[in-house]
Amino acid sequence: MKKIIFFILFSFLLQSWQCSRDSISSQTKIVTSDELKIKKQAIINYISSFNCTTGCNYIALGSKPCGGPWEYIAYPSNVNETILTEMVEEYNQMEYNYNIQNEIISDCAVVMPPNEVNCVNGICKIIN
Repeated sequence: MKKIIFFILFSFLLQSWQCSRDSISSQTKIVTSDELKIKKQAIINYISSFNCTTGCNYIALGSKPCGGPWEYIAYPSNVNETILTEMVEEYNQMEYNYNIQNEIISDCAVVMPPNEVNCVNGICKIIN
């Protein structure tokens, strides 16, 4: 009898530790591909509003389902990096949620950071 009670309690414990896709989706806002496009364009527009007179940097953008960014984007050193970082982190989290909600898959290739970023005709460009 003790074994049956133990088995029942053990079964309930195992079920309580499981995490379903529905519980993940209900905890986060549903993200659409249109929202991702709008957010990415806002980041690009923000970066484009600055000239690269003081140099260039880069930042990882996107969230691959296997982990890591999809790409790196170049930006002028004179942007407000706090604002840019917040925008990119929000975008990356949105894409992470989108990937989970839509069961997106991808290659698991690692995207390496750029070797060089330069100012070309007033625009920061990744040079590889």
